[in-house]
Amino acid sequence: MPAFYNACVSPSTFSLTGIPQLEAAYAWISIPFCSMYIIAVVGNCTILLIIKTEPSLHEPMYLFLSMLAIIDLVLSSSTMPKLLGIFWFDDKDISFHACLFQMFVIHSFATIESGIFLAMAFDRYVAICSPLRHKAILTHSAVAKIGAAAALRGFLYIAPLPLLVRRFTYYRTNVIAHSYCEHMAVVMLSCEDISVSNVYGMSIGFLVLIADSLCIGLSYVLIFRAVMSLATTEARLKSFSTCTSHICAILAFYIPIAVSSLTHRFGHNVAPPTHILLANFYLIIPPVLNPIVYAARTKEIRKKMAKILSWARREARGFL
Repeated sequence: MPAFYNACVSPSTFSLTGIPQLEAAYAWISIPFCSMYIIAVVGNCTILLIIKTEPSLHEPMYLFLSMLAIIDLVLSSSTMPKLLGIFWFDDKDISFHACLFQMFVIHSFATIESGIFLAMAFDRYVAICSPLRHKAILTHSAVAKIGAAAALRGFLYIAPLPLLVRRFTYYRTNVIAHSYCEHMAVVMLSCEDISVSNVYGMSIGFLVLIADSLCIGLSYVLIFRAVMSLATTEARLKSFSTCTSHICAILAFYIPIAVSSLTHRFGHNVAPPTHILLANFYLIIPPVLNPIVYAARTKEIRKKMAKILSWARREARGFL
């Protein structure tokens, strides 16, 4: 082994720090994170149940929403159980291969979610700008193909990241200053040349973030033009109201992920707890907010949810 690597290690297991400098408050911090995870799981499972059992919701917008719910369940479940394990049981160890798998799942499903948001923007564009052709263009088969394409893109874009990391043998330490195996948090520990991995990760991040957000922005410019051309204010408000849930969900996804990514690469003066909290928020906030936003803004989902709650209350009274 070259002399340069004498101070390096070749770990089979990594140790996650959790949220550095906040160890004394882990018991308190775990409460909001655990609550958000429960809300995310219950909310997204409820959305999936409603869409599956209600035939009137088997339309493109709701089919894309069901894909979004599945992705949100995967994203939140890929990090929160481990984070809560660190908070409650000091369970910080993660094997090298489990770390690479977690890295792949987190980044690939975040990329897939971005693709689904783009697909939902296209759905809203067709529904508002070409309403008579909406059902002909976005058939169930077309929706399935779009979802498969988003998944394939996510897997192909992200697969090289863990493969590049797997090539590294020596690390300065096996302690990852993060609560999960975020790509750059692992790469920056390597004693070897990280330039290829760093450039690829940054390129894919900006490609997905910028390209998808620009396409979504363009679709909404066209939607806004079509809405403003309608004859009455009531018609304009009614048409644009169908997009508000999607806009809220987009902002809840893109803003935290952009802030976290920029902070990690350029925010050298940002305190570690702040950066790691931001990195966790972008994985848990969208799964929490998406079911709430769509339930609040979608009449069909509200009605079905009201029926479920009414049935649950009757069952609870009968049990008592």
